[in-house]
Amino acid sequence: MSSAVDTSKPEPDGGATVAGVPRSRIVVASMVGTSIEFYDFYIYATAAVSVFPHLFFPKGNGTTALLASLATFGLAFVARPLGSILFGHFGDRIGRKTTLVGSLLTMGIATFVIGLLPTYHQIGLVAPALLALMRFCQGLGLGGEWSGAALLATETAQKGKRAWAAMWPQLGAPIGFFLANGLFLIITLFLDHDNSSPDLDGAFLTWGWRIPFLLSAIMVMIGLYVRLKLEETPVFARAVARGEKVKTPLAEVFKTSWRQLIIGTFVMLATYTLFYIMTTWVLSYGTGKTPAQGGTGAGFHYTDFLVLQLIAVLFFAAAVPVSGWLADRYGRRVTLLVITGLIMVFGLTFGVMLNQEGMGNARMLVFLAIGMLLMGMTFGPMSAVLPELFPTNVRYTGSGIAYNTASILGAAVAPFIATWLATSYGVGWVGIYLLIAAALTFVALLVMRETRDQSLDDVGA
Repeated sequence: MSSAVDTSKPEPDGGATVAGVPRSRIVVASMVGTSIEFYDFYIYATAAVSVFPHLFFPKGNGTTALLASLATFGLAFVARPLGSILFGHFGDRIGRKTTLVGSLLTMGIATFVIGLLPTYHQIGLVAPALLALMRFCQGLGLGGEWSGAALLATETAQKGKRAWAAMWPQLGAPIGFFLANGLFLIITLFLDHDNSSPDLDGAFLTWGWRIPFLLSAIMVMIGLYVRLKLEETPVFARAVARGEKVKTPLAEVFKTSWRQLIIGTFVMLATYTLFYIMTTWVLSYGTGKTPAQGGTGAGFHYTDFLVLQLIAVLFFAAAVPVSGWLADRYGRRVTLLVITGLIMVFGLTFGVMLNQEGMGNARMLVFLAIGMLLMGMTFGPMSAVLPELFPTNVRYTGSGIAYNTASILGAAVAPFIATWLATSYGVGWVGIYLLIAAALTFVALLVMRETRDQSLDDVGA
């Protein structure tokens, strides 16, 4: 730990620097890392719908291959809590900075390797096995990334502006999504790929899909450069100076903060369910064959639908800073209660908004924009809320476990359940599924205490 950190100050004082590091560098480091991490995650999500069913899970009918591909997509969410435990241990023991570098490398290397993997037609069942392994490693990396970036932002924030500072890493989600889907759009257009009738011998499925995975290496190097120039956060440095580190953060967090773990997990549930319905599932539904063609989808051309998603994600990005400001102004709890109530109402509109009869670009864009707007509003304050629930000595571990356990309950199964519901009972039931998840989050928020004025130097249950 650098001696440049002044552990005598009780809180960052609102100046242009924190522990000798320009505040602008902290903003960039917290945001660029999550942008890279979410870029890596989203290129897999996009490929899980448009590439992997053809190249890694080709046997059986189209729906079976899609569900198998989405299952490997969900595998990373199983790994994420394990990643939060692994990286949380080191984050609470040796510091935020070093651990953030490790999480970025773990996910970046796994993503790059996916771009080099042989397909099922080349090596048989070993191909999906290797894909699943790399997907698991992606999950481990992201499991440690988010909580570290959130702590970097919150533990260096100005007084009274923690939610605003914490929204910067949250902006990494729409930025990463925009970069990933934008790149896939450019490649599919350039290589003339039609997802509705894919050419297995065409340039896109032969080599073009690998480009976004391989290009991630450049982004990882940029992220490493920025993060290696950081210092440790003052809040963690003060905890070390007071001798408040614990030997086993995992045991300590379950001993002293088990209630916060449960509340934090369900507070995140609606956010995760909404996001992966609005990104992964809706892509497969929007580009799927219509009932007239023997399917249950909306029949959009793949590139047309990507354009709609890219426009909608701008609403996501715009809503994140708004929600950060609202959470500082009115409090985390009341802000999220209102937003979660609106998500429940949104769930009731699925049957009407996604009715295939007369479905056009305008109605689909309105649906995507509303969903992404609500996503930005609920996602923005989370990197302040979850860290504020936990004491300093287990904050990395606790916030990471809550965040990533919610990923299993709300995201890992969301595309799979939504696909099954839409196929078996209609798209209206996908909205009911979202409503139920939001209702559980609403209850958790009612139980949760307000954390806006909570000191991050507090240690103890």
